[in-house]
Amino acid sequence: MRTLHTAVVTGAGRGIGAATALRLAADGAAVGVLDIDGEAAARTVERIRAAGGTAHAVVADVGDPEQAKGSLAAVAAELGPPDILVNNAGVIRDRPMQDLSLDDWDSVVDVNLRGPFLMCQAVRPYLLERGWGRIVNFSSSSALGNRDQANYAAAKAGIDGLTRTLAIELGPYGVTVNAVAPGYIATDMTARTAERMGMDFGKLQQMVAAQTPVRRVGQPEDVAHAVAFLVGEGAGFVSGHLLYVTGGPMR
Repeated sequence: MRTLHTAVVTGAGRGIGAATALRLAADGAAVGVLDIDGEAAARTVERIRAAGGTAHAVVADVGDPEQAKGSLAAVAAELGPPDILVNNAGVIRDRPMQDLSLDDWDSVVDVNLRGPFLMCQAVRPYLLERGWGRIVNFSSSSALGNRDQANYAAAKAGIDGLTRTLAIELGPYGVTVNAVAPGYIATDMTARTAERMGMDFGKLQQMVAAQTPVRRVGQPEDVAHAVAFLVGEGAGFVSGHLLYVTGGPMR
């Protein structure tokens, strides 16, 4: 990756987002670290700078159109016009379908589907002006269906359709649009899932690892490596693709 790139990673305060921001910074990009949690975003920026990289923290709710647009303007003013967007920000509100409230539905769809759409809309002028760009959206293996995740699965399935459509629309302008679909990754989010299930987090990971062909659970860095490939110069002929990062084939 050339040093002239400016990447924006949403939900970069922790977990997969932080790992992705660190990886892209290590590859030479200046990174806009977006998160609704300003302290978490600042910690990621500190880690990037400590490693010799360049980064700037921005607090934003990606589900709000003005904040989505303003966050990119803030990054552009500080680091230069963004030409890489990684839509990682996500939330879960896992419950059986009959127990899902409208707030459970709306909050998950707003962050996981509406947010990426708004960020893609907002970044489009920057990418077209440069005539080059990379967008990576975050889907999930849950898009194929997962118990107690009707809201999350629907949002992530929407991401798959959004990604393919934007790949068609933006391809003529030198922009590729792809998605990564992580499987089980050891993060704060999956730790909360274990808590909801009444299981020890370590024991849950052992159980998942035993069912995974590579015999381990995923780490945030595994996903970050996949994102780094998709935003690189070498992936210029890869667009509209959904890359599973699951430790084995999806069935």
